[in-house]
This record gives sequence, C-alpha cells and structure tokens, in this order.
Amino acid sequence: MSTCTHLAEAGTVEPQSTEGCQDCLESGHRDWVHLRLCLTCGRVGCCDSSPAKHASAHFRETGHPVIKSFQPGEDWRWCFVDEQLG
Repeated sequence: MSTCTHLAEAGTVEPQSTEGCQDCLESGHRDWVHLRLCLTCGRVGCCDSSPAKHASAHFRETGHPVIKSFQPGEDWRWCFVDEQLG
C-alpha cells in the first residue's frame, strides 16, 4: 500500500458551520446521517450514508482531498484521492 501524502499534509481548519451540513441547511433539509469536515476549506457536508452525500459532492466539485469526521468522539480522516483512512 502506498503512503497517502494528502493525509500527511492535511492540517486543521475552523468549520464554516457548526449547525450541520451546509448544503442541506441551505436547501431546507436536516436529513443527514453523519457530518464530515473538509480539511482544506472547512466546509461541513453530509456523509455518503445521507441522502444527498454532500461531502463527496464537495470533493468532486473542488478536488479538496481530505475530510475528517465531524461527529463527537470520532477522530478519523479519509482521503478521497487515495481512498485511505488515516
């Protein structure tokens, strides 16, 4: 398995929202399952178990490679590019 440089280079960011998935909230929905934080820009999106899958959509739109769980008590990161957990 190759080493993921995206995970190693991802820092910390301030979340743009603490209320929930920004795209869901903007469209009047609150039906997300879990939240993810983009470690490039701080965008908060919903996970792939959620109906809208906004965190993955954000990656496809921006190319920002690493998200972090935004769930209390969870401290893992995921790289979309290398499909690796960190």
